[in-house]
Amino acid sequence: MANLYWTLVEPYWEVVSIYDGYDVFLAEFKKMPQVSQHLFATHWAQSEIRNGGIDQFFDNSTGVLAKEAVEGFKALGMLETAEILQQSMDILGTPYPQDRDERQERLSELPDPFFFEDVRFWELLDEEADGFHVAANRYASKAIN
Repeated sequence: MANLYWTLVEPYWEVVSIYDGYDVFLAEFKKMPQVSQHLFATHWAQSEIRNGGIDQFFDNSTGVLAKEAVEGFKALGMLETAEILQQSMDILGTPYPQDRDERQERLSELPDPFFFEDVRFWELLDEEADGFHVAANRYASKAIN
């Protein structure tokens, strides 16, 4: 199956909101099985970053799940990908701002801080652990079998 991992994400796709703040997101997210949590967060992160870079991921509502995406990439065996995302989060400060308005304010103060991280992240999405889709499907298959 080309996107086996999606079968573990799809049931939650319309249920878990990334648009209503961190508390709402986290309450809904925690109801998911852990394997689906990891796949949900990494799917969002890789989709958003492939589309417009790390800056776009943080700037949009998707940035609410950055911490969960780091944990998800680790679970998928994509350790360098997780590290780049964590380092990028650290640029925005500690603790990482879960609030979108706060993230946007901090991003506005930084001159394109993620150029090199974007390039490496995109490469890793295709290479590390055989690439995101292979790693996600492999992780999903362990949970299903």
